[in-house]
Amino acid sequence: MAARQPFTYMDTADEAVRATCDDATICKRFATSKGYWKDPYIQYFARSVGERKAPEINRGYYARVKGVNHLLDAFIRNSECNCQVINLGAGLDTTFWRLKDENLLPKKFFEVDFPTVVARKIHNIKTKPPLSKHLIETHSTDSLILDTQSLDSDRYCIIGADLRDISALDEKLKKFHLNPDLPTVLLSECVLVYMTPSQSSNLLRWAAEIFHTAMFINYEQVNMSDRFGQVMIENLLRRQCSLAGAELCQSLDTQKERFLKTGWEHADALDMMTVYSMLPQDDVARMECLEFLDEKELLQQLLQHYNICWASKDKLNLGLSRLSF
Repeated sequence: MAARQPFTYMDTADEAVRATCDDATICKRFATSKGYWKDPYIQYFARSVGERKAPEINRGYYARVKGVNHLLDAFIRNSECNCQVINLGAGLDTTFWRLKDENLLPKKFFEVDFPTVVARKIHNIKTKPPLSKHLIETHSTDSLILDTQSLDSDRYCIIGADLRDISALDEKLKKFHLNPDLPTVLLSECVLVYMTPSQSSNLLRWAAEIFHTAMFINYEQVNMSDRFGQVMIENLLRRQCSLAGAELCQSLDTQKERFLKTGWEHADALDMMTVYSMLPQDDVARMECLEFLDEKELLQQLLQHYNICWASKDKLNLGLSRLSF
């Protein structure tokens, strides 16, 4: 019998990163239960609403969801749905189901995450008819692939893979019919920051080399060199969760530069306080009436320490560099 491999620091760090998937899902479940935005599918990935979350956390998630969705939907509309989406580190995200409901489904929607996260998500999809129904409705052939670490249908695919292993990632995506010639939007939310700068650069460079017309939307921390940022890092370290890529989160400029240095033609970045001010203000006003916010300064600090950075290359001249808020 083979000797049991010792449990390494990398295993512990990866487990802590995987736990952030549950954190995000639970926070989204609570915020939607309060009416911050609508997501009828998140309930199938988080069993209960859970304990109360502070209003500033709920507003932060509102800005995150609305901001990322704004750019994603703009890209899909710009390509008239003749595109593909790759959600990197997707976790228990429900975007595929939202796009299906809103008639914005791309040619194919890919998700990639750790195999253990993927196995959980596939189990939920298999056992929850409101989730599996959408797959059945968008699948017309007899080629459905379903096992513990991958799911592949005509329009939706989940792959278990490590984003730090580019060759294996590339091989698995191509196996499930990734089309390099289609306009492609890649999403990552609080994912690159858990990779070393060289690891995330390899991922960005791979994407820039594979796709000639693409956008990469990245949501994560920024302004991490000030005291508030350092406290954020220390709090995560106490959970054995290291921000290995924090040096690229020093400013909006470092966020943009990481893309421009890895083959992307155009890059923009805004902190979430700015994004918050640019969202449709009638809906922001509705949302702000849901709960009284006492800690307005704390909300401002939180939003100033997260950003959305989006980069593009545009051989097909779809006007991707003009997509903004």
